[in-house]
Amino acid sequence: MPASVVPVLMYHHVSPTPGLITVSPAHFAAQMRWLKRQGYTTLKLDALAGFLAGEPVPAKSVVVSFDDGYLDNWVYAHPVLEQYGLHAVLFLITRWLGEGPLRPHAGQGNTPLPACLSHHAGKTAIDAGQTDLVMMRWSEVLAARDAGTFEFHSHTHTHNRWDKIYPGDADNKSKALAHDLASSRNLLTERLGEVSSHLCWPQGYYDDDYIRVAEAAGFRHLYTTEPGVVGADSMASRLPRIVVKDRGLGWFAPRMWAYRQPALARWYLGRKSR
Repeated sequence: MPASVVPVLMYHHVSPTPGLITVSPAHFAAQMRWLKRQGYTTLKLDALAGFLAGEPVPAKSVVVSFDDGYLDNWVYAHPVLEQYGLHAVLFLITRWLGEGPLRPHAGQGNTPLPACLSHHAGKTAIDAGQTDLVMMRWSEVLAARDAGTFEFHSHTHTHNRWDKIYPGDADNKSKALAHDLASSRNLLTERLGEVSSHLCWPQGYYDDDYIRVAEAAGFRHLYTTEPGVVGADSMASRLPRIVVKDRGLGWFAPRMWAYRQPALARWYLGRKSR
């Protein structure tokens, strides 16, 4: 039977450096190995869009999504996905990516790996203009895309919250967001040769103005941080995702089972969000 719901898992960091929104490489590897052994299909977003339009997807379908584009996604997540033949989605903050050669990643023998900063230290480095210490490079984006481990979509250009920069000023907020999204689309097109209809909101924030501007810019599938599973009746402008914690299979496996049961998933995730 085809899937009736699809969980969209949300990751940020996969790193041995502990911190906020970080999953250890050991736990990430165990989670991906479990998905592979249980026969899950890690969907591309074109397939998820098709599911929303009424097309069937395999019963055990899941989207593995990442936000921002941190260096540790290349160093630690990419080789795990490659090892198990799985596919993930990465929403990029396009302004923060830089130039340079490929850096080593795990699984390449005894090659020293680049340091991966904690989330807090990374924010400090980005604020100081040292984004290369924290983020993937365009060369790494292209290498991951060519390897089939990641596909890339927009997480805006600047990651700014324009509602906070222009409080109570809907006109300037909307103009700034429109320019931000245009910059993201242009850079993705320049670097990757294409840009999709999929957009993930910074910090999960959106309002009616945000949705209107995004849709006018060509984005039709808008991803939030609101808990839930994607069903055939989900609104493309308000797609839910599920935070994955830095926990082992005793936490991960029963939740994945629950997320495939529509009523149970909605009850469980609704309960956890309260």
